[in-house]
Amino acid sequence: MLSRVANTMYWMNRYIERAENYARFMDVNFNLSLESQPNAEEQWKPLVVITGDWPLYQSLYETVNKNNVIYFLGFDPQNQNSIYSCITQARENARSIRPEITKEVWEQINAIYFFVKDGLEKKRWKNNDPRMFFKKIKENCQLLYGILDATISRNDGWHFGKIGQLIERADKTSRVMDVKYHILLTTHQEVGGPLDLMQWAALLKSVSAYDMYRKKYGKLTAVNISEFLILDKRFPRSMLCCLIHAEKSLQEITGNTGGFSNEAEKQLGKLKSELEFIEIGDVFESGLHEYLDEFQKRLNAVSLGLYNSFFAAQAQTQIQQ
Repeated sequence: MLSRVANTMYWMNRYIERAENYARFMDVNFNLSLESQPNAEEQWKPLVVITGDWPLYQSLYETVNKNNVIYFLGFDPQNQNSIYSCITQARENARSIRPEITKEVWEQINAIYFFVKDGLEKKRWKNNDPRMFFKKIKENCQLLYGILDATISRNDGWHFGKIGQLIERADKTSRVMDVKYHILLTTHQEVGGPLDLMQWAALLKSVSAYDMYRKKYGKLTAVNISEFLILDKRFPRSMLCCLIHAEKSLQEITGNTGGFSNEAEKQLGKLKSELEFIEIGDVFESGLHEYLDEFQKRLNAVSLGLYNSFFAAQAQTQIQQ
């Protein structure tokens, strides 16, 4: 497979996953904001911090409020990570590899694009209750996942796309946990209180983990929720589960089932193994924020390893030929 096609499939899926995560974050956060003061900065600022785009937000807006944050994360063309920008980039990636995807995939990506574009033109972020708009984005992205799984052959392109989706998902799970632990809960006196439990429940709902968590653990506790979202091997949005399946797709591409044959396999394998053999008590002992921050850096190293092992290396080979 051409490196250009592999890279495009990888990023197309990352952009779609990113857009869907932003939609679910804002949907849940809006529900949570109904319990607090309207436009409370402490309610909306964490959403921007999750994305890593807080410096850009500060350069564009003077205040933090509901409308500004929803527009910035949902619609702002100046924010390359907004839902509108991600869906636009995913559509452009799909267009450039149109022969490699199915008619059904192309039609669904177009449907999402025109839905989000219509939302921008009709200024949906000014709605008193924009939850239905973001719920439809989430549902449309999930429909696209199903179409991708049902209509694309399990070739290298599909596996590169799956790796992109899973790395993006693991990253966003870690970020939403980090923000909850260090920003939303501001005083130690609130730990274990009604506000704390409401925020942890909202965190679980933001990654569609509430029902599966309650089936496994029942009571809401910070330690159990952290263990579920970091170390659970079966829940599809846990950080470890994402890495397990990303590694399987990488092995399908390389044909290597033992050790490593390139930098991507090395970085991904080490990170997955460390999560498999760590206990949640060790995570909290080292500091949850510090652990999640290091995880995000290691995940960036995996992405860089993929680029150097497949996309950049093959592109250079083609140039030389």
